[in-house]
Amino acid sequence: MHLAILMANTDTSAFADAHPRDGAKFTALIQSVRPDWTTQVFAVKDGEFPTDLTAFDGVMITGSPASVHDPDPWIADLLALIRQVTAARLPLFGACFGHQAIALALGGQVGPNPGGWVFGRTETHLATPAPWMNPLPDTTALYAAHVEQVTAVPPQARTLTASRECPIGGFAIGSHVYTTQYHPEMSPGFIAALIEHLKDDKPVEVITRARASLAKPADTQPFAESIARFFEQAKAKA
Repeated sequence: MHLAILMANTDTSAFADAHPRDGAKFTALIQSVRPDWTTQVFAVKDGEFPTDLTAFDGVMITGSPASVHDPDPWIADLLALIRQVTAARLPLFGACFGHQAIALALGGQVGPNPGGWVFGRTETHLATPAPWMNPLPDTTALYAAHVEQVTAVPPQARTLTASRECPIGGFAIGSHVYTTQYHPEMSPGFIAALIEHLKDDKPVEVITRARASLAKPADTQPFAESIARFFEQAKAKA
């Protein structure tokens, strides 16, 4: 399997330079369960986009500090590419910003979290899980870092996971679109470092809650397995 990773993360800080980029994180995530799969990273936030979608078995869209409502030209170009990918029924997975971009591109809505920042380890519950989500426990823990969320899914989408603070934690369209509001690519070390990096920029209660949340592990490996199974079943149906 050969996947295109659309890297949307706009962070160019010294902190970002000290850690693997999102392209490397998502590559490591999928190769943790499918070591022979390959990826090619496109820095879409720099205007770098794939020109031949037929060269890939699927597409992944990363997170980003950017908002899908920002006026930057690359975001409009990304939304157009999402529509192209889904029209071709090429399997598409998106996380956090990627989840929101897919929703907005296909007719959904994205708005602010009613409760403000969701940061650290959080739990989401399986609502109407897809078959490829069999590896996941009914209550799935993943890392989060978002102040916006999908507030309405696109037409024909079904909500996969939900929680009180995030009623649309992920959605699917047919067997070719799979999303999550969360960050399965983040390691325990990275989320801990990110919390400390942002401790002076976020409300004290957000940081305190985020630090405390890391006492329990996230379900990273089961979620990685669900992503792999998503691409596999989509390819089998192609």
